[in-house]
Amino acid sequence: MRSVTFRQLRVFTEVARQLSFSRAAEVLHLSPPAVTMQVKELEGHVGMPLFERQGRNIQLTMGGEYFLVYAKRLLSTLKDADNVMARFKGVQTGVLTIGLISTAGYFLPQLLARFRAEHPGVDVKLDVTRDITKLMARMHSNEIDLAVMGRPPKEYAMRAEPFAGHAMVFVCPPGHPLLGVGHPPLNALMNHPLIAREVGSEVREVLDAYLKHHQMAPRIGMEIASNETIKAAVTAGLGIGFLSLHAVAPELRNGLLHLVDFEGTPLRRTWNIVHEVSKVLSPAAEAFRYFVLEHAENIMGTQDSTVQAPNAA
Repeated sequence: MRSVTFRQLRVFTEVARQLSFSRAAEVLHLSPPAVTMQVKELEGHVGMPLFERQGRNIQLTMGGEYFLVYAKRLLSTLKDADNVMARFKGVQTGVLTIGLISTAGYFLPQLLARFRAEHPGVDVKLDVTRDITKLMARMHSNEIDLAVMGRPPKEYAMRAEPFAGHAMVFVCPPGHPLLGVGHPPLNALMNHPLIAREVGSEVREVLDAYLKHHQMAPRIGMEIASNETIKAAVTAGLGIGFLSLHAVAPELRNGLLHLVDFEGTPLRRTWNIVHEVSKVLSPAAEAFRYFVLEHAENIMGTQDSTVQAPNAA
């Protein structure tokens, strides 16, 4: 396998990620025939097929699954070497890949706009997911430089640095009976269906821990893996929603939704900038980390300063 190239490894890992030659071609900005050729050449060097076709679908062969582990390891090592050399040269250019939990997408673009204005030589790629397990796996395989999330799972060796508060709230539509109570007791939630994020999401984990602490098990009327759909369902009067304050800020400002001030709410957590303890950050990643720690809280505070205005009336 001495003739294997890093280009072939990159193409192979992207096809393995997408399980589609055409989708991998779009991501890599190559033509589908070029992607197919690279994979065939790699299979020739390896001496066995790496993918098997099942109609229009493809799957990794057993040999392909094993080879993928080593391909990712080689690409990760090359990326670390590139980062170390860039630190020696003091270069702040190149591609910075930031992973994020989907809720962070409500504020991260504003931070990136400010960061890019100060660092125009850095191109940013966002890797957005609802599944924190997938995000942690991509960080472990060095596909992501930094991640923006809540508290990372304890079983991972991660450096997590808090940079801003993260409030999670209950919301209801205008005219809901709970709005006339002032600060309703939490047991009032038992009388209304709850619209919640899917099991495994960070918001759902916070909600479940809160309800368990108060020894409550309200009826989950709907379980939805989309903040936007939850907001639409709450606005339509289908139940009480529980979401990140970032996700509902526009609706609260416009009076389309209102906060429900149950006891102990909002629930306070923190946003963190996260990377593997052993990872050597590139100058671009280090610059973004410093920018977030120094400026994010002020920028986000300005953005959210009027969130509760509609409820004051």
